[in-house]
Amino acid sequence: MTDPSIKTVGFKGETIQVVRLHLASLDAQQVEAALVQSLGASPDFFDGELAVADLGGVGDSSSEPDWGRIRELCAEHGLRLVAVANAGAFGDGARAAGLSVLSATAQPRRASGRPPAEEAAADAPAQAEPAPAPVGAASLLVERPLRSGQQVYARGRDVVLLALASAGSEVIADGNIHVYAPLRGRALAGARGDTDARIITTCFEPELVSVAGIFQTFDDGIPEALARRPVQVRLSSSGPGEPTLVIEPLSIV
Repeated sequence: MTDPSIKTVGFKGETIQVVRLHLASLDAQQVEAALVQSLGASPDFFDGELAVADLGGVGDSSSEPDWGRIRELCAEHGLRLVAVANAGAFGDGARAAGLSVLSATAQPRRASGRPPAEEAAADAPAQAEPAPAPVGAASLLVERPLRSGQQVYARGRDVVLLALASAGSEVIADGNIHVYAPLRGRALAGARGDTDARIITTCFEPELVSVAGIFQTFDDGIPEALARRPVQVRLSSSGPGEPTLVIEPLSIV
């Protein structure tokens, strides 16, 4: 079955919705039946919201899923599947299919009657696996443009792009992402949960940016103060709760 719950992520005073799908099976037919059962009464409830598949209820004995078909099924219900949580043995396959693998397993908050401080402590993200420390690992250098549909993944290290990342392309790194050219596709840094990872580009035009699983899309356009300018994307943990995605102009002297 699926139990879709909505989680909000802050961005400069605004919030975006991330839908968490709790899956008990990765068989495409069972996923389809579960989505129909959960959302059939409101097939148009979601309209392009980001979705994270929580695999905590899926046994490791399950066969490797057809992630392409599962993505299609989510899309049919208005959901854009972009990441998985509690991936376990399915992490490599999900990543190969272009999904981000989140190490934080925080659940949406539910009222419990506890004081706020206790609630926050109880709901703090559990680290499923330590973030890799790419000390001594050379950055992955990409000198050719990335066309639509192409993907680059820098496992355990940073990635440096010296050419255009086209719309429809995807750049994923366990560390930082540096793009010294227009960034027009999707960029996901800290793919294994490194909250210190950053995205830096000299020309900010992306479809989606993510640091350690916290996303921001730009379906309604990029703010004028950021569009086509040098920008850095990072996380800020100045307050309680989950970090907030910060997207800010970068001064290049």
